[in-house]
Amino acid sequence: MLDRSRTRTGYPEGAALTHTIERAVAAERLGYHRFWVAEHHAVPGIASGSPPVLLGALGAHTSTIRLGSGGVMLPHHQPLVVAEQFLMLDALYPGRIDLGLGRTLGFTAPVRRALRHDLDDPDTFAEDIDELRGYLDRTAAVTARPAAERQIPIFVLATGRGLALAAQLGLPVVVGGPVLDSPRLGDLLGAYRKDFRPSSRAAEPSVTVSADVLVADTDADAAELALPEAWAMARSRQTGEFGPLEPVASIRDQAWTNQVRERVEAHLARTTAGSPDTVRRRLDQLAEATGADELLAFTSTYDRDAQLASDAALAEIMTGSASLTRPSAPDLPTTPRAAGSLS
Repeated sequence: MLDRSRTRTGYPEGAALTHTIERAVAAERLGYHRFWVAEHHAVPGIASGSPPVLLGALGAHTSTIRLGSGGVMLPHHQPLVVAEQFLMLDALYPGRIDLGLGRTLGFTAPVRRALRHDLDDPDTFAEDIDELRGYLDRTAAVTARPAAERQIPIFVLATGRGLALAAQLGLPVVVGGPVLDSPRLGDLLGAYRKDFRPSSRAAEPSVTVSADVLVADTDADAAELALPEAWAMARSRQTGEFGPLEPVASIRDQAWTNQVRERVEAHLARTTAGSPDTVRRRLDQLAEATGADELLAFTSTYDRDAQLASDAALAEIMTGSASLTRPSAPDLPTTPRAAGSLS
């Protein structure tokens, strides 16, 4: 499960972090294997800008669930600092830490300037991952502290270009967003598996698919749960600002332009939202189309009780879905289990 610490109207922005902790505690109780958090900067709809800080709090409130980043945006950080942060987390919560790495820059020019980045900067993502891996594996010229006692799993958050890089580096890959709807998806995943170079971290290719999943009693109820996120996305394209989640009733009371309506409907069509039977069928189709080894479910809605109920329903679906629940060793980076599967 990936929780982005979405802010909500009517709550202080910092409450989103408490909500994330509460959700992680519930996910552990439900049997989820991983709980990941995100990194976004200066986005009013997301309170999580520092995964390591939030992961430290999550570790203090849980005891068994794996905790990770989905992901750390490596262009914003020095590899040594990232290594030190995650080595500290692993020392505090042994064998429970995952490190997902992305390359996305800030969404707006002012944010990129604040992060000391520009779209024209050279792409050093591959070199930075290699350097970071050296610090984690104690093969670099300097030793990051506390010195590693075990291998921290690394995942590459990828689009088409990232898939090729993950294959070259011999790392598991997380695929989501528009690439899942691309007619080239099969070719991209096939190339990743074909070109994969076994490494000390992964003997075989491993694909995690990231999907927006919401479960309710009926398809109509689930569509209502998905509306706050769809509305925020549609409005962001109109205003340039990705805002907090709003209650469904408030959204319904506002004026909808034809353009906003079209964007909301398009977002809802991309969301895996529905009754348990509907969601189970769509996830099985996704697994068949991608051959995925894991599902990373990211979901958000305004109603927190409904969100937790959806998480519980998804846990039940994953338990009974043979194509999405594959037996494997829980803590080995070469054979990671589904973030939403329970086995």
